[in-house]
Amino acid sequence: QLQFVESGGGLVQPGGSLRLSCSASRFTSGYYVIAWFRQAPGKEREGVSCISSTGGIYYADSVTGRFTISRDNAKNTVYLQMNSLKSDDTGVYYCAVGSRFGLLASIYDYWGQGTQVTVSS
Repeated sequence: QLQFVESGGGLVQPGGSLRLSCSASRFTSGYYVIAWFRQAPGKEREGVSCISSTGGIYYADSVTGRFTISRDNAKNTVYLQMNSLKSDDTGVYYCAVGSRFGLLASIYDYWGQGTQVTVSS
């Protein structure tokens, strides 16, 4: 089974940037999709972005133009570069892996522990 460890969270001011990393326990064979989700206190988990093994990329409307998802196969790591951060971006960010492409949480099979991102002045 895959296991992910997220890192890179922290406290940033509005307009600032942060890069999250998700390191996988092993390489994944076949078709797969890695996604970032976030969850604010008292709210449902929200899809942020996903990237497939074939190069497909998708962003939620709320982050399009500000966030960039990428992979480093050599390091077995997926990144989420977050720019122009807003207070609404605050939450616990999780990486996940599945075999379907999209931002519906229920289609993902494996989840990391999450890393806290707080955007506040």
